Amino acid sequence: MLPFSEAAERNRHPILEILRGVLVQRRHVVEIGAGTGQHAVHFARELPHLQWQPTDRAEYLPGLAARIALEGSANLRPPIELDVAQPDWPSFTADAVYSANTLHIMSLPEVEAFFCGVGRILEDGGVLAVYGPFRYGGSFTTESNAAFDRSLRGRDPASGIRDFEGVDALAAAQGLALQADHAMPANNQLLTWVQNS
Repeated sequence: MLPFSEAAERNRHPILEILRGVLVQRRHVVEIGAGTGQHAVHFARELPHLQWQPTDRAEYLPGLAARIALEGSANLRPPIELDVAQPDWPSFTADAVYSANTLHIMSLPEVEAFFCGVGRILEDGGVLAVYGPFRYGGSFTTESNAAFDRSLRGRDPASGIRDFEGVDALAAAQGLALQADHAMPANNQLLTWVQNS
């Protein structure tokens, strides 16, 4: 039985509508934290001009690889192991990086490592797109996000919904300029940055 995320199934269509514009001139996307592979399969199929490279930590690769083998299109590559906390990432470059629902399950050092790694692999003019919930000005946008944050920290005190301003500062330190902040269903955002360095 393939791994399955109800949230990924629900949000793939609204995310795709944004990515169609964001990735229209891109060619090679690295997805960080591809999880169940539902986004990778859907987006690669719907955006055939892209080469889509999913990655995740070792424990998620078997299910991810099984879904890609069963449902993947020709432009969806086999998954590669990537733990953002490791100093040496796989040797690839991309003109786009995508990640969904990852920053709030990482520790802050892992979030920092995520942006440093993206800064290394993203080509000049490349795009970073990150989907998930964020706080603004230190406040949650909804009570449901506050409750979600409490539940995250109850399971792992190092995790939690990140501050938009802090994340944007980490992106800026890698030469990434905020391009757009899209409000999405279920109290999420899709943030996009462009590499200007």
